[in-house]
Amino acid sequence: MKRRTFLGLSSAATAAALAGCGTSNKTTTSSDLSTLIVMAPVLDVQAPSKDGLLQKAIQEYAGRTLDITWVPNANYTDRLTVTLAGNQLPHLMVVTSKSPTFVRSALAGAFWDLTDTLKAYPNLVAANPDITKNASVNGKSFGVFRLRDPMRTSVTYRNDWLTKLGLQLPKTTDDLYEVAKAFKSLSGGAIIIPKFNGYGNGSPFDIIETWFGAPNGWGERGGKLVPSFDTDEYLEADRWIKKLVDEKLINADFATMDPTKWNDPFVQGKGGIILDTFSRTTQIYGLFKALDATDYGRSVDFTGNLAGPHGMHSYPTIGYNGFIAVSKQSVKTAADLDTVLKFLDTMSAKKGQVLENNGIEGTSFTVDGSYAVFTKGGDADVVNNDVKSFAQLGTNPNGNLYYVTKPANATEQAVYERRLKTQEGDMTSAVQNPANALVSDTYMSKGAQLDQIIGDARLKYFAGQFTQDQYTAEIKRWHTEGGDQVIKEMNELYVK
Repeated sequence: MKRRTFLGLSSAATAAALAGCGTSNKTTTSSDLSTLIVMAPVLDVQAPSKDGLLQKAIQEYAGRTLDITWVPNANYTDRLTVTLAGNQLPHLMVVTSKSPTFVRSALAGAFWDLTDTLKAYPNLVAANPDITKNASVNGKSFGVFRLRDPMRTSVTYRNDWLTKLGLQLPKTTDDLYEVAKAFKSLSGGAIIIPKFNGYGNGSPFDIIETWFGAPNGWGERGGKLVPSFDTDEYLEADRWIKKLVDEKLINADFATMDPTKWNDPFVQGKGGIILDTFSRTTQIYGLFKALDATDYGRSVDFTGNLAGPHGMHSYPTIGYNGFIAVSKQSVKTAADLDTVLKFLDTMSAKKGQVLENNGIEGTSFTVDGSYAVFTKGGDADVVNNDVKSFAQLGTNPNGNLYYVTKPANATEQAVYERRLKTQEGDMTSAVQNPANALVSDTYMSKGAQLDQIIGDARLKYFAGQFTQDQYTAEIKRWHTEGGDQVIKEMNELYVK
């Protein structure tokens, strides 16, 4: 759940974006797009070979040759900026966030506005319109979003400790407090939180503030948008968090602990509660399974979101992880755009999703009911490796139609089914951020610094380095150093 990266846009990039508009879409004749040029991130060490079995299978299914530039994920944002500043944009680009670089290019005309176009392609019509809105730039869709779980929040517990203490899984924040106190008396540690810089990056603090009824980043109060930290519920939540810190129910090194070591104290018995996502829960189950393949299910348990003092308010995701944008420089006409969108539509049908996310049936996996059972050795290993990369090209706005990996045993089957039920239930109380679709000019230029003001002040308040008056003084500084202008711009966009 990485924070957004804010980058400036060079004058060259702006010029290139403007050049991409031109008058090229006046003609409707189609170009030869038998080969589609694509740029995408690769998360694995080994990028797929263009002659690999999976790429060949995808090309045969879609009827298009793919010329893919795979860029290491760590360098992808920088490469995107450089590419936008040049004059050789690929037909399709994976865009990982609404960074200023992309937004300014899109608004200048570098990418096709698909707002009114996608409805003609059934597999590109979003099953959840909230996600379409979240992924838009002030209401305009400049790409096909890449679907991700809209609800991921999970709290993971040492179930063996709950059993020993005769306690039940918490349902409320009050329950969580009582369990944390009991865990500390048993082991000396309770809630584990690593270092989170800034604000609004999906940290446990953001989750708890939402549980207490604060807006998720931004919310409507009196008909106007306000940032979360301007609400009473936000400060109420932070006073509660500080109470936990003061009572040593949160690890003392929460401001400096390496996030890559988040699981270690849990496994080592130095803490027994983690607020994060279901991915974290799955990781921890796996770690305990490695220690005891028979009884690991007794050691770990989880809940979803918890009810706060003002009722149930669940912390959702934005529901997408970037999008695939279509260049107007390379895809020049409406007919060309139709060709490209038909390709994306084909790949978002079930067979396309299966190829991108499961691989080749009979080679890398077999089907068991609604699950995929993956095979190993030879070609299967190569295809399974390539799937990690081709999944980055999957959009799936129509919902995930590919096969889920078959749980290894009854324990994991039960965990998976309860996870789905929990996510479904939490979505009924999800607190959406109405500002997700809005892009403020001032926030694009100053957002990183403004977020840091709040993030730093919050950590200092929790650590006892700031009084609450000093904390609120920093919130006022946020307003004077550009925040008031952000609020003004956000509300002007919200009205539109």
